[in-house]
Amino acid sequence: MPKATHAAATPPGTEPLNTGETREEAQLKGDSVASIVNDTVITDYDLRQRVALYLATSNAHPTAEGLKGIREQVLRQLETERIELLEAQKNNITVSAADVDKAIDNILKDNHLTLEQLTGMLARSHVQLATMRSQIASQIAWSKTVQQQYGDRIDISDEEVKDQLQRLAEGRNKPHFLVAEIFQAVDNPEDDPKVLKSMQDLEEQLRSGASFGELARQFSQNPTAASGGDMGVVVQGQLPKELDQALSNMRPGALSEPIRSSGGYYILLLRARQEGEGTDIAKQPDPPVNAHPDALPLDRILLPIGPKPPQDLRDKVIAFANELRTHIQSCNRLDEAIKGMKGAVFMSLGTMRLADLSPQIREALAQTGPGETTMPFQSSAGIELIVRCDKGPPPRQEVFKLPTKDEIEQQLFEQRMAVLSRQYLRDLRRDANIEKPGQPLGPRKSSDASE
Repeated sequence: MPKATHAAATPPGTEPLNTGETREEAQLKGDSVASIVNDTVITDYDLRQRVALYLATSNAHPTAEGLKGIREQVLRQLETERIELLEAQKNNITVSAADVDKAIDNILKDNHLTLEQLTGMLARSHVQLATMRSQIASQIAWSKTVQQQYGDRIDISDEEVKDQLQRLAEGRNKPHFLVAEIFQAVDNPEDDPKVLKSMQDLEEQLRSGASFGELARQFSQNPTAASGGDMGVVVQGQLPKELDQALSNMRPGALSEPIRSSGGYYILLLRARQEGEGTDIAKQPDPPVNAHPDALPLDRILLPIGPKPPQDLRDKVIAFANELRTHIQSCNRLDEAIKGMKGAVFMSLGTMRLADLSPQIREALAQTGPGETTMPFQSSAGIELIVRCDKGPPPRQEVFKLPTKDEIEQQLFEQRMAVLSRQYLRDLRRDANIEKPGQPLGPRKSSDASE
């Protein structure tokens, strides 16, 4: 079993890695213990901070029972991160503060936030920015550890690149999918029910409005977690049969159920669908659209919070509404989808004359096209979304272009690294000792390896 070691003082410009206290140090400080990993302590404070970070950034609104499940998921993730960080420490891996800054900049761009808005949102949830930086540093450290161990051993030959280009060329007229993933490994058959339950819990959170990218960053076990689960573009037939079949039956914006495939379970998000290279999109006719209608068929979604809600509640509900907005494709069966969401109220307004609407709604609709949903706005009743139920032209779909040789080589390298990363972590988990409070310390049973 790897033993806890004291890290040297963090050099200037280097991000500290949270490899934890020893149990003796935690006992002296009076810290309560959530878990002990290879003789290093994960404190209840660590766990509370990470749960709060998840709730602040994911738009999740769990019930009391759901929160219990989230705590269990977060603790398992913290245990995995601690195993990874101890291995990084053993291999003298360091992470620069600039690397963490760059990752945070990417998160800000993806979520259209400033750093001040992010820190304010975290502060209102009593989360230290250091908690987010620690999580990001853990991901970078593990990536660098795997790279150090295996990077020089991976040789992508010209023949492999040529073969992949040939396969893509043969499928250039097939549909291509822009996909994001959440993956959790099944290291032993006995773990299958627990991993499936974990993924079903994540699916429930996603369908309740949680951010896919944030859940991927928090809980996915593939290297794509660092980029919010983004896999890039895949061609029909490129993924394993069960994943390919699911994608073929999905519409853009749709979320899959947990899918059992090689190595574990996947949840897929289809961000966009690209037609094959032979598709003549330019000849697709556009139906006539009345750019300035006098009346519109509308649906309304209300998230009641009262006229003067606390700022942190208002921010969370608006964030939830923004996430919900990205999943609304049309008014078709929208009422059924909204009924399953706690606290959301659906109203079909029918065809409304614009002159009869409030100035606030007219202003929101002025920025909205046929079939689209307004940005969230606050009324005296709460946070609202208005959906235009008129039909516009079909969305323009991008046409697939063959990637370059360099892009193919990078894709093949990342795929090989992902497999080696999972194998590496599986071996470390198998040898890890994890103790929960009240349990004796000892090697974990193989059936617990995925927790």
